[in-house]
Amino acid sequence: MSVLLTILSLVGFIALTAGTALFVAAEFSLTALERSTVEAHARDGDRRARQVRHAHRSLSFQLSGAQLGITLTTLVTGYIAEPVLARLIEPLCTALGASSGAAQGISLVISLVLATSLSMVYGELVPKNIAIGAPLATARLTAIPMIAFSTFFAWLIKLLNGTANWAVRQLGIEPAEELRSARSPEELGSLVRTSALRGALDLRTAQVVGRSLEFGERSAEELMTPRVKIETLDQDQTIADLIAAANRTGFSRFPVIDGDLDNTLGVVHVKQAFLHPVRDRRHIVLRAIAHPVPIVPASLDGDAVLERVRADGMQVALVVDEYGGTAGLVTMEDIIEEILGDVRDEHDEEELDVRRTSAGWNCSGLLRIDEVARTTGYDAPEGEYETLGGLVLTRLGRIPETGDEVLLPDPGTGQQNSNGKHSCGWLARVERMDGRRIDRVLLQPVDADTVAEWELSHG
Repeated sequence: MSVLLTILSLVGFIALTAGTALFVAAEFSLTALERSTVEAHARDGDRRARQVRHAHRSLSFQLSGAQLGITLTTLVTGYIAEPVLARLIEPLCTALGASSGAAQGISLVISLVLATSLSMVYGELVPKNIAIGAPLATARLTAIPMIAFSTFFAWLIKLLNGTANWAVRQLGIEPAEELRSARSPEELGSLVRTSALRGALDLRTAQVVGRSLEFGERSAEELMTPRVKIETLDQDQTIADLIAAANRTGFSRFPVIDGDLDNTLGVVHVKQAFLHPVRDRRHIVLRAIAHPVPIVPASLDGDAVLERVRADGMQVALVVDEYGGTAGLVTMEDIIEEILGDVRDEHDEEELDVRRTSAGWNCSGLLRIDEVARTTGYDAPEGEYETLGGLVLTRLGRIPETGDEVLLPDPGTGQQNSNGKHSCGWLARVERMDGRRIDRVLLQPVDADTVAEWELSHG
Protein backbone atom coordinates (compact mmCIF):
# COMPACT_ATOMS: atom_id res chain seq x y z
CA MET A 1 0.00 0.00 0.00
CA SER A 2 2.84 2.36 0.85
CA VAL A 3 4.54 1.62 -2.50
CA LEU A 4 1.31 2.20 -4.42
CA LEU A 5 0.73 5.50 -2.61
CA THR A 6 4.27 6.61 -3.41
CA ILE A 7 3.83 5.77 -7.09
CA LEU A 8 0.49 7.59 -7.24
CA SER A 9 2.03 10.60 -5.52
CA LEU A 10 4.89 10.72 -8.04
CA VAL A 11 2.42 10.43 -10.93
CA GLY A 12 0.38 13.22 -9.35
CA PHE A 13 3.52 15.34 -9.03
CA ILE A 14 4.28 14.88 -12.74
CA ALA A 15 0.65 15.62 -13.71
CA LEU A 16 0.49 18.75 -11.57
CA THR A 17 3.82 20.00 -12.98
CA ALA A 18 2.36 19.48 -16.46
CA GLY A 19 -0.71 21.45 -15.36
CA THR A 20 1.49 24.31 -14.18
CA ALA A 21 3.29 24.18 -17.52
CA LEU A 22 -0.03 24.42 -19.36
CA PHE A 23 -1.13 27.52 -17.45
CA VAL A 24 2.28 29.20 -17.82
CA ALA A 25 2.35 28.44 -21.56
CA ALA A 26 -1.19 29.79 -21.98
CA GLU A 27 -0.35 32.98 -20.10
CA PHE A 28 2.82 33.82 -22.03
CA SER A 29 1.49 32.79 -25.44
CA LEU A 30 -1.60 35.02 -25.10
CA THR A 31 0.45 38.03 -24.01
CA ALA A 32 3.02 37.49 -26.78
CA LEU A 33 0.43 37.37 -29.57
CA GLU A 34 -0.42 40.47 -31.62
CA ARG A 35 -4.11 41.17 -32.08
CA SER A 36 -3.69 41.41 -35.86
CA THR A 37 -2.12 37.93 -35.95
CA VAL A 38 -4.93 36.45 -33.89
CA GLU A 39 -7.65 38.04 -36.04
CA ALA A 40 -6.01 36.99 -39.30
CA HIS A 41 -5.62 33.42 -38.06
CA ALA A 42 -9.23 33.28 -36.84
CA ARG A 43 -10.56 34.30 -40.27
CA ASP A 44 -9.38 30.95 -41.64
CA GLY A 45 -12.35 29.34 -39.87
CA ASP A 46 -10.35 26.88 -37.74
CA ARG A 47 -12.03 26.05 -34.41
CA ARG A 48 -8.84 26.30 -32.39
CA ALA A 49 -8.06 29.64 -34.01
CA ARG A 50 -11.47 30.95 -32.95
CA GLN A 51 -10.82 29.70 -29.41
CA VAL A 52 -7.51 31.60 -29.38
CA ARG A 53 -9.34 34.73 -30.50
CA HIS A 54 -11.94 34.25 -27.77
CA ALA A 55 -9.22 33.87 -25.14
CA HIS A 56 -7.31 36.88 -26.47
CA ARG A 57 -10.40 39.08 -26.46
CA SER A 58 -10.99 38.23 -22.77
CA LEU A 59 -7.29 38.48 -21.95
CA SER A 60 -7.56 39.94 -18.45
CA PHE A 61 -9.99 37.20 -17.40
CA GLN A 62 -7.87 34.43 -18.96
CA LEU A 63 -4.67 35.71 -17.37
CA SER A 64 -6.37 35.74 -14.00
CA GLY A 65 -7.46 32.15 -14.65
CA ALA A 66 -3.90 31.20 -15.57
CA GLN A 67 -2.57 32.78 -12.38
CA LEU A 68 -5.16 30.89 -10.35
CA GLY A 69 -4.25 27.63 -12.09
CA ILE A 70 -0.52 28.20 -11.51
CA THR A 71 -1.11 28.94 -7.82
CA LEU A 72 -3.34 25.89 -7.25
CA THR A 73 -1.11 23.41 -9.07
CA THR A 74 2.03 24.75 -7.39
CA LEU A 75 0.48 24.49 -3.91
CA VAL A 76 -0.83 20.98 -4.47
CA THR A 77 2.50 19.95 -6.03
CA GLY A 78 4.34 21.04 -2.88
CA TYR A 79 1.77 19.33 -0.66
CA ILE A 80 2.11 16.00 -2.50
CA ALA A 81 5.68 15.95 -3.69
CA GLU A 82 7.65 17.10 -0.67
CA PRO A 83 6.53 14.33 1.77
CA VAL A 84 6.94 11.62 -0.88
CA LEU A 85 10.42 12.79 -1.87
CA ALA A 86 11.34 13.16 1.81
CA ARG A 87 10.35 9.53 2.48
CA LEU A 88 12.52 8.41 -0.45
CA ILE A 89 15.51 10.50 0.59
CA GLU A 90 15.39 9.84 4.36
CA PRO A 91 16.69 6.21 4.17
CA LEU A 92 19.65 7.41 2.10
CA CYS A 93 20.53 10.01 4.74
CA THR A 94 20.26 7.36 7.48
CA ALA A 95 22.49 4.99 5.48
CA LEU A 96 25.10 7.76 5.24
CA GLY A 97 25.29 7.87 9.07
CA ALA A 98 22.87 10.67 9.93
CA SER A 99 20.76 10.31 13.08
CA SER A 100 17.02 9.78 12.75
CA GLY A 101 16.17 13.41 13.57
CA ALA A 102 18.91 14.82 11.35
CA ALA A 103 17.97 12.50 8.49
CA GLN A 104 14.36 13.67 8.69
CA GLY A 105 15.35 17.35 8.60
CA ILE A 106 17.89 16.94 5.79
CA SER A 107 15.43 14.92 3.68
CA LEU A 108 12.73 17.61 4.06
CA VAL A 109 15.12 20.37 2.95
CA ILE A 110 16.38 18.36 -0.03
CA SER A 111 12.86 17.37 -1.05
CA LEU A 112 11.71 21.00 -0.84
CA VAL A 113 14.61 22.22 -3.02
CA LEU A 114 14.19 19.35 -5.47
CA ALA A 115 10.40 19.69 -5.83
CA THR A 116 10.63 23.48 -6.20
CA SER A 117 13.46 23.25 -8.76
CA LEU A 118 11.69 20.65 -10.88
CA SER A 119 8.44 22.60 -10.77
CA MET A 120 10.21 25.86 -11.69
CA VAL A 121 12.26 24.43 -14.55
CA TYR A 122 9.70 22.09 -16.16
CA GLY A 123 6.55 23.80 -14.97
CA GLU A 124 7.50 27.44 -15.62
CA LEU A 125 10.79 28.21 -17.41
CA VAL A 126 10.58 25.61 -20.18
CA PRO A 127 6.93 26.34 -21.14
CA LYS A 128 7.59 30.09 -20.87
CA ASN A 129 10.42 29.93 -23.42
CA ILE A 130 8.37 27.68 -25.72
CA ALA A 131 5.40 30.09 -25.56
CA ILE A 132 7.53 33.13 -26.33
CA GLY A 133 9.30 31.35 -29.19
CA ALA A 134 6.11 29.93 -30.79
CA PRO A 135 3.18 31.91 -29.34
CA LEU A 136 0.56 31.01 -31.94
CA ALA A 137 1.21 27.27 -31.90
CA THR A 138 1.30 27.28 -28.09
CA ALA A 139 -1.93 29.28 -27.84
CA ARG A 140 -3.66 26.84 -30.19
CA LEU A 141 -2.58 23.96 -27.96
CA THR A 142 -3.55 25.54 -24.65
CA ALA A 143 -6.58 27.70 -25.49
CA ILE A 144 -9.30 25.06 -25.11
CA PRO A 145 -8.17 23.63 -21.72
CA MET A 146 -7.47 27.17 -20.52
CA ILE A 147 -10.96 28.38 -21.45
CA ALA A 148 -12.51 25.26 -19.88
CA PHE A 149 -10.66 25.85 -16.59
CA SER A 150 -11.56 29.56 -16.58
CA THR A 151 -15.22 28.77 -17.23
CA PHE A 152 -15.35 26.22 -14.40
CA PHE A 153 -13.73 28.58 -11.90
CA ALA A 154 -15.35 31.72 -13.33
CA TRP A 155 -16.97 32.69 -10.03
CA LEU A 156 -13.65 32.60 -8.18
CA ILE A 157 -11.73 34.33 -10.98
CA LYS A 158 -14.31 37.13 -11.17
CA LEU A 159 -14.09 37.61 -7.43
CA LEU A 160 -10.29 37.79 -7.44
CA ASN A 161 -10.19 39.84 -10.66
CA GLY A 162 -12.79 42.29 -9.36
CA THR A 163 -10.81 42.81 -6.18
CA ALA A 164 -7.60 43.40 -8.15
CA ASN A 165 -9.34 45.79 -10.57
CA TRP A 166 -10.76 47.78 -7.66
CA ALA A 167 -7.26 48.13 -6.20
CA VAL A 168 -5.89 49.20 -9.60
CA ARG A 169 -8.60 51.84 -10.04
CA GLN A 170 -7.71 53.30 -6.66
CA LEU A 171 -4.30 54.04 -8.20
CA GLY A 172 -5.95 55.99 -11.03
CA ILE A 173 -5.43 53.32 -13.70
CA GLU A 174 -8.27 51.80 -15.72
CA PRO A 175 -7.79 48.02 -16.18
CA ALA A 176 -7.68 46.85 -19.82
CA GLU A 177 -9.29 43.65 -21.01
CA GLU A 178 -6.88 43.42 -23.99
CA LEU A 179 -3.26 44.30 -24.42
CA ARG A 180 -2.63 47.40 -26.50
CA SER A 181 -1.07 46.10 -29.71
CA ALA A 182 -0.79 49.41 -31.56
CA ARG A 183 2.71 50.74 -32.08
CA SER A 184 3.89 54.30 -32.27
CA PRO A 185 5.20 55.74 -35.57
CA GLU A 186 8.70 55.72 -34.10
CA GLU A 187 8.46 52.00 -33.29
CA LEU A 188 7.08 51.20 -36.74
CA GLY A 189 9.80 53.29 -38.38
CA SER A 190 12.44 51.37 -36.45
CA LEU A 191 10.87 48.06 -37.53
CA VAL A 192 10.83 49.18 -41.16
CA ARG A 193 14.48 50.26 -41.09
CA THR A 194 15.55 47.03 -39.40
CA SER A 195 13.60 44.94 -41.92
CA ALA A 196 15.19 46.82 -44.83
CA LEU A 197 18.71 46.40 -43.42
CA ARG A 198 18.15 42.65 -42.97
CA GLY A 199 16.74 42.27 -46.47
CA ALA A 200 13.27 41.25 -45.27
CA LEU A 201 11.73 44.34 -46.89
CA ASP A 202 12.45 45.81 -50.29
CA LEU A 203 14.39 49.09 -50.02
CA ARG A 204 11.92 51.03 -52.17
CA THR A 205 8.98 49.72 -50.13
CA ALA A 206 10.79 50.60 -46.91
CA GLN A 207 11.31 54.16 -48.15
CA VAL A 208 7.63 54.57 -49.01
CA VAL A 209 6.51 53.16 -45.65
CA GLY A 210 9.03 55.31 -43.81
CA ARG A 211 7.89 58.46 -45.60
CA SER A 212 4.26 57.57 -44.89
CA LEU A 213 5.00 57.29 -41.17
CA GLU A 214 6.86 60.62 -41.20
CA PHE A 215 4.17 62.38 -43.23
CA GLY A 216 2.09 63.42 -40.21
CA GLU A 217 5.10 65.22 -38.75
CA ARG A 218 5.55 67.38 -41.84
CA SER A 219 4.12 70.87 -41.95
CA ALA A 220 2.36 72.68 -44.79
CA GLU A 221 5.53 74.75 -45.23
CA GLU A 222 7.56 71.59 -45.86
CA LEU A 223 5.00 70.13 -48.28
CA MET A 224 4.24 73.21 -50.37
CA THR A 225 5.60 74.42 -53.68
CA PRO A 226 7.36 77.65 -52.65
CA ARG A 227 6.12 81.01 -53.83
CA VAL A 228 9.05 81.59 -56.20
CA LYS A 229 8.10 78.52 -58.28
CA ILE A 230 4.39 79.24 -58.62
CA GLU A 231 3.02 80.23 -62.03
CA THR A 232 0.19 82.73 -61.68
CA LEU A 233 -2.35 84.42 -63.95
CA ASP A 234 -3.80 87.88 -63.52
CA GLN A 235 -7.50 88.36 -62.88
CA ASP A 236 -7.92 90.35 -66.12
CA GLN A 237 -6.39 87.64 -68.30
CA THR A 238 -8.73 85.45 -70.31
CA ILE A 239 -9.46 81.76 -70.80
CA ALA A 240 -7.29 81.89 -73.92
CA ASP A 241 -4.38 83.02 -71.72
CA LEU A 242 -5.12 80.08 -69.39
CA ILE A 243 -4.82 77.61 -72.28
CA ALA A 244 -1.61 79.26 -73.46
CA ALA A 245 -0.10 79.09 -69.96
CA ALA A 246 -1.01 75.41 -69.66
CA ASN A 247 0.68 74.68 -73.01
CA ARG A 248 3.77 76.66 -72.01
CA THR A 249 4.28 75.27 -68.48
CA GLY A 250 2.59 71.87 -68.49
CA PHE A 251 0.63 72.89 -65.36
CA SER A 252 -3.12 72.44 -65.12
CA ARG A 253 -3.94 74.70 -62.15
CA PHE A 254 -3.09 78.37 -61.73
CA PRO A 255 -3.74 80.87 -58.94
CA VAL A 256 -5.60 83.93 -60.17
CA ILE A 257 -4.18 87.04 -58.54
CA ASP A 258 -4.92 90.72 -58.19
CA GLY A 259 -1.39 92.11 -58.42
CA ASP A 260 0.51 89.41 -56.52
CA LEU A 261 0.06 86.15 -54.64
CA ASP A 262 -0.83 87.94 -51.43
CA ASN A 263 -4.06 88.93 -53.20
CA THR A 264 -5.09 85.56 -54.61
CA LEU A 265 -8.70 85.53 -55.80
CA GLY A 266 -8.89 81.80 -56.45
CA VAL A 267 -7.66 78.98 -58.65
CA VAL A 268 -8.53 78.02 -62.23
CA HIS A 269 -8.10 74.64 -63.90
CA VAL A 270 -7.40 74.26 -67.61
CA LYS A 271 -10.36 71.88 -67.98
CA GLN A 272 -12.67 74.81 -67.19
CA ALA A 273 -11.65 76.28 -70.54
CA PHE A 274 -13.44 73.51 -72.39
CA LEU A 275 -16.75 74.41 -70.77
CA HIS A 276 -16.85 77.55 -72.88
CA PRO A 277 -17.15 77.92 -76.67
CA VAL A 278 -13.95 78.78 -78.55
CA ARG A 279 -15.39 82.10 -79.73
CA ASP A 280 -15.88 83.25 -76.10
CA ARG A 281 -12.48 82.25 -74.67
CA ARG A 282 -10.81 85.55 -75.55
CA HIS A 283 -13.53 87.55 -73.80
CA ILE A 284 -14.16 85.71 -70.51
CA VAL A 285 -11.78 86.95 -67.83
CA LEU A 286 -10.37 84.56 -65.24
CA ARG A 287 -11.79 86.34 -62.19
CA ALA A 288 -15.22 85.27 -63.41
CA ILE A 289 -14.40 81.54 -63.29
CA ALA A 290 -11.84 81.40 -60.45
CA HIS A 291 -12.77 79.05 -57.60
CA PRO A 292 -12.06 80.12 -54.01
CA VAL A 293 -8.97 78.40 -52.61
CA PRO A 294 -8.67 77.10 -49.03
CA ILE A 295 -6.01 78.82 -46.94
CA VAL A 296 -3.90 76.91 -44.42
CA PRO A 297 -1.21 78.13 -42.02
CA ALA A 298 2.37 77.13 -42.76
CA SER A 299 2.56 75.30 -39.43
CA LEU A 300 -0.41 72.96 -40.10
CA ASP A 301 0.57 69.29 -39.88
CA GLY A 302 0.61 66.98 -42.87
CA ASP A 303 -2.50 64.95 -41.97
CA ALA A 304 -4.61 68.09 -41.59
CA VAL A 305 -3.22 69.50 -44.85
CA LEU A 306 -4.18 66.29 -46.65
CA GLU A 307 -7.75 66.56 -45.37
CA ARG A 308 -8.06 70.18 -46.49
CA VAL A 309 -6.61 69.49 -49.95
CA ARG A 310 -8.81 66.42 -50.49
CA ALA A 311 -11.91 68.34 -49.43
CA ASP A 312 -11.28 71.05 -52.04
CA GLY A 313 -12.54 70.38 -55.56
CA MET A 314 -9.35 71.81 -57.04
CA GLN A 315 -7.19 69.68 -54.70
CA VAL A 316 -5.06 72.68 -53.81
CA ALA A 317 -4.57 74.95 -50.81
CA LEU A 318 -2.80 78.27 -50.34
CA VAL A 319 -0.17 78.35 -47.57
CA VAL A 320 0.28 81.56 -45.59
CA ASP A 321 3.08 82.42 -43.18
CA GLU A 322 2.78 83.89 -39.68
CA TYR A 323 2.60 87.42 -41.12
CA GLY A 324 -0.33 86.60 -43.40
CA GLY A 325 1.72 86.61 -46.59
CA THR A 326 1.51 83.83 -49.15
CA ALA A 327 4.36 81.37 -48.64
CA GLY A 328 3.40 78.86 -51.31
CA LEU A 329 0.86 76.44 -52.69
CA VAL A 330 0.30 72.81 -51.74
CA THR A 331 -1.35 70.39 -54.16
CA MET A 332 -2.23 66.72 -54.10
CA GLU A 333 0.82 66.08 -56.27
CA ASP A 334 3.04 67.67 -53.61
CA ILE A 335 1.55 65.35 -51.00
CA ILE A 336 1.94 62.25 -53.17
CA GLU A 337 5.55 63.14 -53.95
CA GLU A 338 6.28 63.53 -50.23
CA ILE A 339 5.39 59.85 -49.81
CA LEU A 340 6.38 58.27 -53.13
CA GLY A 341 9.21 60.59 -54.20
CA ASP A 342 9.31 62.37 -57.55
CA VAL A 343 6.20 61.68 -59.62
CA ARG A 344 6.74 62.87 -63.17
CA ASP A 345 4.73 62.83 -66.38
CA GLU A 346 5.40 63.94 -69.95
CA HIS A 347 4.82 67.57 -68.99
CA ASP A 348 7.35 67.71 -66.15
CA GLU A 349 10.89 68.89 -66.61
CA GLU A 350 13.49 66.16 -66.88
CA GLU A 351 15.72 67.73 -64.23
CA LEU A 352 15.52 65.80 -60.96
CA ASP A 353 15.72 67.34 -57.51
CA VAL A 354 18.80 65.19 -56.82
CA ARG A 355 21.08 63.78 -59.51
CA ARG A 356 24.13 61.63 -58.70
CA THR A 357 27.31 62.75 -60.48
CA SER A 358 30.93 61.59 -60.41
CA ALA A 359 31.79 64.51 -58.13
CA GLY A 360 28.87 64.19 -55.73
CA TRP A 361 25.20 65.18 -55.88
CA ASN A 362 23.69 67.89 -58.07
CA CYS A 363 20.77 69.12 -55.97
CA SER A 364 17.95 71.60 -56.26
CA GLY A 365 18.49 74.61 -54.04
CA LEU A 366 14.91 74.18 -52.83
CA LEU A 367 15.61 70.68 -51.48
CA ARG A 368 14.64 70.48 -47.80
CA ILE A 369 17.41 69.75 -45.30
CA ASP A 370 15.82 66.44 -44.26
CA GLU A 371 15.62 65.43 -47.94
CA VAL A 372 19.29 66.33 -48.37
CA ALA A 373 20.19 64.01 -45.50
CA ARG A 374 18.03 61.20 -46.89
CA THR A 375 19.37 61.39 -50.45
CA THR A 376 23.02 62.38 -50.02
CA GLY A 377 23.98 61.45 -46.47
CA TYR A 378 24.87 65.02 -45.48
CA ASP A 379 23.10 65.76 -42.20
CA ALA A 380 23.23 69.52 -41.70
CA PRO A 381 23.07 71.00 -38.20
CA GLU A 382 19.98 72.92 -37.14
CA GLY A 383 19.84 76.55 -38.13
CA GLU A 384 17.71 79.39 -39.46
CA TYR A 385 17.13 77.71 -42.82
CA GLU A 386 14.83 75.10 -44.30
CA THR A 387 16.48 74.31 -47.65
CA LEU A 388 19.90 73.54 -49.08
CA GLY A 389 19.90 76.94 -50.78
CA GLY A 390 19.14 78.56 -47.44
CA LEU A 391 22.06 76.73 -45.82
CA VAL A 392 24.48 77.87 -48.56
CA LEU A 393 23.13 81.42 -48.35
CA THR A 394 23.60 81.41 -44.55
CA ARG A 395 27.19 80.19 -44.85
CA LEU A 396 28.09 82.72 -47.55
CA GLY A 397 26.37 85.67 -45.87
CA ARG A 398 25.50 87.27 -49.24
CA ILE A 399 23.66 86.64 -52.47
CA PRO A 400 25.91 84.15 -54.28
CA GLU A 401 27.04 84.00 -57.86
CA THR A 402 27.41 80.96 -60.07
CA GLY A 403 30.62 79.14 -59.15
CA ASP A 404 30.75 80.31 -55.52
CA GLU A 405 31.88 77.60 -53.10
CA VAL A 406 31.34 77.20 -49.39
CA LEU A 407 32.56 74.63 -46.87
CA LEU A 408 29.58 73.26 -44.98
CA PRO A 409 29.52 72.35 -41.28
CA ASP A 410 31.01 68.86 -40.81
CA PRO A 411 28.31 66.38 -39.71
CA GLY A 412 30.85 63.58 -39.17
CA THR A 413 29.04 61.13 -41.45
CA GLY A 414 32.14 59.30 -42.64
CA GLN A 415 31.18 59.42 -46.32
CA GLN A 416 33.70 58.78 -49.07
CA ASN A 417 34.45 61.08 -51.95
CA SER A 418 34.78 60.04 -55.58
CA ASN A 419 38.43 59.03 -55.04
CA GLY A 420 37.49 56.68 -52.23
CA LYS A 421 39.13 58.83 -49.54
CA HIS A 422 37.47 59.26 -46.18
CA SER A 423 35.38 62.43 -46.00
CA CYS A 424 35.94 64.94 -43.22
CA GLY A 425 33.76 67.70 -44.66
CA TRP A 426 31.30 68.72 -47.35
CA LEU A 427 31.72 71.33 -50.07
CA ALA A 428 28.84 73.09 -51.80
CA ARG A 429 29.25 74.87 -55.13
CA VAL A 430 26.55 77.05 -56.65
CA GLU A 431 25.93 75.64 -60.12
CA ARG A 432 23.09 77.86 -61.23
CA MET A 433 21.15 80.89 -60.02
CA ASP A 434 17.55 81.85 -60.76
CA GLY A 435 17.59 85.58 -60.18
CA ARG A 436 18.55 85.96 -56.54
CA ARG A 437 17.56 82.39 -55.72
CA ILE A 438 20.02 79.48 -55.63
CA ASP A 439 18.67 77.07 -58.22
CA ARG A 440 21.21 74.19 -58.33
CA VAL A 441 23.98 73.20 -55.90
CA LEU A 442 26.75 70.62 -56.32
CA LEU A 443 27.17 68.90 -52.97
CA GLN A 444 30.24 66.70 -52.48
CA PRO A 445 32.09 65.04 -49.57
CA VAL A 446 35.76 66.05 -49.42
CA ASP A 447 38.80 64.66 -47.60
CA ALA A 448 41.09 66.44 -45.14
CA ASP A 449 43.59 67.54 -47.85
CA THR A 450 40.86 69.21 -49.88
CA VAL A 451 39.46 70.92 -46.79
CA ALA A 452 42.93 72.27 -45.90
CA GLU A 453 43.52 73.51 -49.46
CA TRP A 454 40.11 75.17 -49.58
CA GLU A 455 40.58 76.91 -46.21
CA LEU A 456 44.06 78.10 -47.29
CA SER A 457 42.79 79.50 -50.58
CA HIS A 458 39.78 81.19 -48.99
CA GLY A 459 41.65 82.67 -46.06
